Amino acid sequence: MSQANVVAFPAVASEAVADENVASVIQVLQDQLQLAREGKLRSVAVVSVSNDGSAIGTQWSCTTGDVASLIGKLTVLAHDMMAARN
Repeated sequence: MSQANVVAFPAVASEAVADENVASVIQVLQDQLQLAREGKLRSVAVVSVSNDGSAIGTQWSCTTGDVASLIGKLTVLAHDMMAARN
């Protein structure tokens, strides 16, 4: 195997400043990861916004029968978020 495409990573992750927002994001992701590990999830949808607000990403893993349910819940979530910002 050629070593040309191998990139070495540091042995230890660098320290990052964890403010309240970062801690909240990490907690939400850990909660969902725990449910997935316990086999309690079959579908998930994630929307993320970059730190500087310039990029918005989406990801999902969804069984066919859950598409309509996820869309409905995301619509409710969007309304809740819009109401909370006022």
